[in-house]
Amino acid sequence: MNTNTQNIILEKIAKSKINQVDFDNLAFGSVFTDHMFECDFRDGEWQTPTIKPYGPISLDPTAKVFHYGQAVFEGMKAYKADDDTIWMFRPDENQKRINISAARLQIPEFPKELFYEGLETLLKIDREWIKKGEGNSIYIRPFVFASEPGMAASPATEYKFMFLLAPVQSYFKGGGSDVKVLFADKFSRSANGGVGFAKAAGNYAGQFYPTALAQKQGYQQVVWTDASTHEYLEEAGVMNVFFRVGDTLLTAPTSDRILDGITRKSIIQIAEDEGINIEVRNVSVTEIEEAAQNGTLLEMFGAGTAAVINPIAGFGSKGKDYDLPKLEKSYAMLLRKRITDIQNNKAEDKFGWRYLVRE
Repeated sequence: MNTNTQNIILEKIAKSKINQVDFDNLAFGSVFTDHMFECDFRDGEWQTPTIKPYGPISLDPTAKVFHYGQAVFEGMKAYKADDDTIWMFRPDENQKRINISAARLQIPEFPKELFYEGLETLLKIDREWIKKGEGNSIYIRPFVFASEPGMAASPATEYKFMFLLAPVQSYFKGGGSDVKVLFADKFSRSANGGVGFAKAAGNYAGQFYPTALAQKQGYQQVVWTDASTHEYLEEAGVMNVFFRVGDTLLTAPTSDRILDGITRKSIIQIAEDEGINIEVRNVSVTEIEEAAQNGTLLEMFGAGTAAVINPIAGFGSKGKDYDLPKLEKSYAMLLRKRITDIQNNKAEDKFGWRYLVRE
């Protein structure tokens, strides 16, 4: 059945597939809801978007995304509170950042009004897929890519913007993590003047090979170092990274090379609110090695939308392995609880981060 809202064509699915899904056993990003949002850019403007049944899309083999990599994306979440209201967490930051990323890759910005209207409409149509309860949420994947056919090495004139929704569960059902990381001393994630600050698809493809090499050595992820000297620690895999030395929390400043993570900036603000001493500055490999050796390195953790906070159990550097202590009261779990309580509408939102999806 096709209907229209003010700005969106709705093509609703005939029968939901929700009853075929085992919500107690969800592999991240493997199950998607009944519908998806799609909007095309052509003739110099964004066209009327459509929400349609989830399914394959058709592209010419010469679509420029395949050949020149014009593609950026975001990661967001929505949550259902105990009273059945639906909330998002800081969607304004995702909306701004996808357009910052798009501009860096010469992709036209997507209108803010359509971003919110499209996403809220999609969430309401598939609201039964958003499950209540600790750790449950809907992962939202906005992305845009060059769809124009042609082999000329130039920016495309046609693009496709989409939203996909995937039900997800907590990363930490057992309450802990055995992740070990390797400090990079050869490969780099990005360089000055590059696209490291953007959520460009190619940034992630370039990480897979060094990460695979690290995994052969028994590590799960790589902590990237600066491209010039490999002396300073920057990001952990696809996440921002924090270090607790004594009672001080350290993290690198954002730059051309480092993503301005939304979870990262939330952690910084909550840490300050908790009275935790936090320093945003360059963090050297040597400093962290020495802290591990003298026992003052108490925690390391990654921060990002999917896991919120991912504790790190140990790291390897220059042929040596270092284990971190297991703390009963860690900064990682304190900060994670503060963020998830706000996300799930279980605590005061003094920062104004929650966004109610309007009925």
